[in-house]
Amino acid sequence: MAEATFISAAHPSQGGPATYFRRSFDVADGLVRASLRVTALGVFKAYLNGSRLGEDVLAPTWTSYRHRLHVTTHDVTAALAAGENVLGAAVGEGWAVGPLSWDMVRENYSDRPALYAELTLEYPDRTEIVGSDETFLVGEGPVRENGIYLGEHYDARLESAWSEPGFDTRDWAPAQRLEWDLDALVEGEVPPIRRQQELAPVSIDRREPSRVIVDFGQVVSGWVRFTVKGEAGREIVLRHAELLTSDGELERETLRKAESIDTYVLRGGRSETWEPAFTFHGFRYVEISGWPGELDPDALRAIVIHTEMARTGSFDTSHALLNRLHENTVWSMRGNFVGLPTDCPQRDERLGWTGDLNAFAPTASYLYDVRPLLRSWLADLRAEQAETGRVPDTVPNILTQVMPDPTALWSDAAISLPWQLYQQYGDERILDESYASMVALMDQIEQRLDDGGLWSRGFQLGDWLDPDAPADNPAGGKTEAHLVAQAYLCKTTRELAATARILGHRADADRYDALSERVRRAFREEYVSPRGRVTNESATAYALAIVFDILDDDQLAHAGNRLAAIIAKSKFTIRTGFAGTPLVTDALTKTGHIDPAYRLLLQTTCPSFLYPVTQGATTIWERWDSVLPDGTVNKTGMTSLNHYALGAVADWMHREIAGLQRVAPGWSRIRIAPQPGGGLAHARAELETVRGTASSAWRLDGATLTVEAVIPEGSTAEIALPFTGESHEVEAGTHRWTYEIDPADAARGTLTIDSTLNEIVVDHEAWQRVLAVLQGAMPGIPIEAGLAHIGDQPLSALIAQIPAEGIAARITTALQNGES
Repeated sequence: MAEATFISAAHPSQGGPATYFRRSFDVADGLVRASLRVTALGVFKAYLNGSRLGEDVLAPTWTSYRHRLHVTTHDVTAALAAGENVLGAAVGEGWAVGPLSWDMVRENYSDRPALYAELTLEYPDRTEIVGSDETFLVGEGPVRENGIYLGEHYDARLESAWSEPGFDTRDWAPAQRLEWDLDALVEGEVPPIRRQQELAPVSIDRREPSRVIVDFGQVVSGWVRFTVKGEAGREIVLRHAELLTSDGELERETLRKAESIDTYVLRGGRSETWEPAFTFHGFRYVEISGWPGELDPDALRAIVIHTEMARTGSFDTSHALLNRLHENTVWSMRGNFVGLPTDCPQRDERLGWTGDLNAFAPTASYLYDVRPLLRSWLADLRAEQAETGRVPDTVPNILTQVMPDPTALWSDAAISLPWQLYQQYGDERILDESYASMVALMDQIEQRLDDGGLWSRGFQLGDWLDPDAPADNPAGGKTEAHLVAQAYLCKTTRELAATARILGHRADADRYDALSERVRRAFREEYVSPRGRVTNESATAYALAIVFDILDDDQLAHAGNRLAAIIAKSKFTIRTGFAGTPLVTDALTKTGHIDPAYRLLLQTTCPSFLYPVTQGATTIWERWDSVLPDGTVNKTGMTSLNHYALGAVADWMHREIAGLQRVAPGWSRIRIAPQPGGGLAHARAELETVRGTASSAWRLDGATLTVEAVIPEGSTAEIALPFTGESHEVEAGTHRWTYEIDPADAARGTLTIDSTLNEIVVDHEAWQRVLAVLQGAMPGIPIEAGLAHIGDQPLSALIAQIPAEGIAARITTALQNGES
């Protein structure tokens, strides 16, 4: 009975071929059950007698390997037969060995790929174990190069029956032991990465006789599978990108140093189907060169991968661009939940940044059931925090340079993420698992406060990627970084106090309640005037003070008015970064400014939520202007086109537009309170909660409003009917109200010829229809340029000066989504 250990080749991989392992063993008659526990330093594919085991890809997923390395268990009873059998595995560099981060540092965990395998054979009278040790043999195969950033080079001419009985192993060498703490192995805690969807090409553009550009219509994470037939030795090269240049070539600026190139060398003679196994790419477009003959679109599929998660939430409205914004948010989450919640899936980064996830967590936990993945990620956070004494900026952390001090929003993930998961799922175990981590972070922050309770020392990332920050300093936005830190501290102290109370730590709860009041008082003394004006006069400063309940009730109205004025002054373009964006629409809503919130959301001028949508975006961008209006990439070195953080506004869309609101943990108490506006005719949000389906929907037909709600078993709800002031208490079931409202309320946000030009321009689709009418009436006149100085005037004033017959009626039709 052999004890399994990690094994490897004799020498470091140095970026070369994948490592192939095999072990021949005998199975006696009477086998009752067989199971295989397997993992690797790197990513692996396991085989028995030539057949691939399991559906997981890129296993083991990236965790904090030294603390938690995931082991997969397969029932392999049916794959074995009496007599000789062969256990095989191919192991690529993956995250353990290959280069990571923009520094391209190799060997973050190991200098070579390594395998751990334990095959247990159960007989009626005994148990035998085939464990990875020096009796395994090591060789090479068709995978000649591989890397997460690099791509994969596969030479099909080198394919063989290497994992089957009878294979000639004369060129193979004995494996060597590799020291690794087996206590780090964990099972059942990490959900797998799997293929989720296949996309067909939407277009193929032939650039040269044997070179084409393929558009799959959607930015995704994954790779391309293809079927080809050609002569032996022909190389097919696939280069990946998120965007095309103006002349239709790949724009690879967003990849930075990640090559993202797959190469396949044909075996020849018959049809061959291939997809990579040791890499993945963030892409929409693929350049394919070397293809023999005509390329049939049916020969290609983009394979979409992400961590196995159940979809739970949906959202829909009558506004096409808004629906696409929400869909872009979903796709960015899918593209970045590949093993762990990353910032981006395409470039030389793909790291688990804590702040990105913290900002996005309410949206993420609505769209998908993220409990298995994020509880695993939090376990890594706790392990690395315990080892180093600080919450890492990225989890797992491999950065060579780290911020020495806790940073608001980023470090806060240790407190706010467990709190968010508890609120969504109602499971106190999530809080209990992280409580020591939460306390350790808060105690560390408290030591950095001055005598007045102000967090005024140490580096902060502030309102990261404020659109007004210098291109070379994303942390240098309008809002003072320590104001942001103090505001978030007001939030996390309350969350920690509440957590302590829930878990029965009453002394801690009292202590953190007192700290919460201390830091809130310090914020107000430093940053808030008696009437409620907030230092910096920025949208983010006001949003933080309003949403985090830092202001007194008598200050809220003034602060809300100031925020609305700031938003209006910017012509309803967005002026917030990672810290303020998830909150600004909530702050407007909380202070009674729902119409400005809608106008901010529906603006299409850069920078805005919908500007990327008007530019053809299919995911959320890292910067508001990652692609400039002329179609070129913003060359700042930070222009990912798949970066979910700024999609955090979807949480507000679910709660305020559709009106589906959680009042108590686990959705035991619900509030249905939709806020129709923005010219929308209907909206709906539906969520599969831990108690069952909950939904809120409304539809406006003229002045008739219908509100529908579905409440799951075990929940109660308050229904706040829009425009009536009425509320109703209901139990589980389906509920419906239809009633007439004031025509003025029905028209809220609806565009008419009396709307100002600024109001109309916010709605990109409506403005394009109006513009078409105006250009038809005044051909050859540069209308948009001429209107720039009268944006605050009603459209009717302009129409009155145009002699074209029936133009008012045509523009009215255009504004009502009719034909222009």
